[in-house]
Amino acid sequence: MALLLQWILTAIALLIVSRIVPGFHVAGLLPALIAALVIGLLNATVGFVLKIITFPLSILTLGIFLLVINGIMIMLASAVVPGFLVRGFAPAFWGAVVLALLGMVIRAVVKKA
Repeated sequence: MALLLQWILTAIALLIVSRIVPGFHVAGLLPALIAALVIGLLNATVGFVLKIITFPLSILTLGIFLLVINGIMIMLASAVVPGFLVRGFAPAFWGAVVLALLGMVIRAVVKKA
């Protein structure tokens, strides 16, 4: 149940990001749900490998480089999911920043549920 709630809240967070970050577009709730699922799968597979490979760089930048990796995962999801469009790396990076902040709120909500 908590996983389903987190998935829906992440999709809503993507919709919020699309309103805040220029160049970050989500066509509706269904593309947001699909994009949230794809981003989660990419982070669990490709993102995990990239985070291991770039671990020393992440330590040097005090974790800021992880936002670059998350931005790359968002761009990959944008290439796969119809209705989810990110126009360049800058919107993907800032989208990753806003999603990280909203993710902290989502985790707090799911933890309490």
